[in-house]
Amino acid sequence: MKALTWQGPRDVRVTDVPDPRLEAATDAIIAVTTTGICGSDLHLYELLGPFLEPGDVLGHEAMGIVQETGSDVTHIKPGDRVVIPFNISCGHCWMCRRGLYAQCETTQVREHGSGAALFGYTKLYGSVPGGQAELLRVPQAQFGPIKVPDGPPDEQFVYLSDVLPTAWQAVEYAAVPEGGSVVVFGLGPIGQMSARIAAFRGARVIGVDLEPDRLEMALRYGIEVIDARAHDDVPSAVRAMTEGRGADSAIDAVGMEAHGSPGAEFMQKLVSVLPDAVAEPLMTKAGVDRLTVLHQCIDAVRRGGTISVSGVYAGTADPLPMLVMFDKGVRVSMGQAHVKRWIGDLMPLVRDEADPLGVRDLATHRLPLDEAPHGYDIFQRKEDGAVKVLLRPGD
Repeated sequence: MKALTWQGPRDVRVTDVPDPRLEAATDAIIAVTTTGICGSDLHLYELLGPFLEPGDVLGHEAMGIVQETGSDVTHIKPGDRVVIPFNISCGHCWMCRRGLYAQCETTQVREHGSGAALFGYTKLYGSVPGGQAELLRVPQAQFGPIKVPDGPPDEQFVYLSDVLPTAWQAVEYAAVPEGGSVVVFGLGPIGQMSARIAAFRGARVIGVDLEPDRLEMALRYGIEVIDARAHDDVPSAVRAMTEGRGADSAIDAVGMEAHGSPGAEFMQKLVSVLPDAVAEPLMTKAGVDRLTVLHQCIDAVRRGGTISVSGVYAGTADPLPMLVMFDKGVRVSMGQAHVKRWIGDLMPLVRDEADPLGVRDLATHRLPLDEAPHGYDIFQRKEDGAVKVLLRPGD
């Protein structure tokens, strides 16, 4: 089959790889019909090479048609249309019973001290082949796959794999008080949906970005926006819009590659080109993220407010302004999305023909799998108005 494989920093290629096969009674094989390029994939594209091997299949946002199931998989069958959560969880362990699916004890990658295994996301998360491919083996398929109806286009459902649950959890974790305000930093796919969900739930939403296309998209959904290019001090602009005290909540939808941290950016890029034997211990023991956005969240949120972090961070030596955080009494919530925990909230909204969250108005590019390297390139460089890129292996 064809699959998008990592070959080195900023080098991804569509290559021929062996077809997946059932390896356990709890496996399923699906033919992928649509799969997304996630902002988290861009971290692999450039920075997290020390934890990848050439030929690793990328991608963790997939949906498709069931081709084959193991004997323990009974809730889906060949021919069913399914969405695959990006984290692999069993549904029955201590963590899963508490809805903490991203910490599943059955698939935790204990060798690296990590949570639940993820599709297409480095050896830190199990080296499980990903979904930017024609076929995908789905472990723990007795629980994970989400069955969706035939008929509506893939774009109505594919975001249930990651984007929508991540955004919903970001808003939940932000704990916006009734009628309160939330500032969303970063208006990529997660930030766009976080802003729309918060607004749908009655919050006043302020979105921050520096890309005109992303700001324009947010404006279509009634989001107030701050153009970071026009403000040297974004938190001051937020305070000016919130009676001087700051937003009730802040969402960091950017993560470790934020603009405005030149020193950390230089170190990240330096480490990414070092030999793996040197780079891996540096990243796992002394890695530093670009923290500009997280610092802006701390500055922009009001005293006693809440910061929700959905952007991925990987540093182990990140300096934080603990004095300011303690003095302001801010709360911080973060983590990988517990995908299936939020499907009951999201499915009625996704199936609603009125499309209240605008799921059909997020993808800016739809490409065949062969053009995946181009999709990564324009998404990484934010060119051609790229906000969300979907790949269609069947095209």
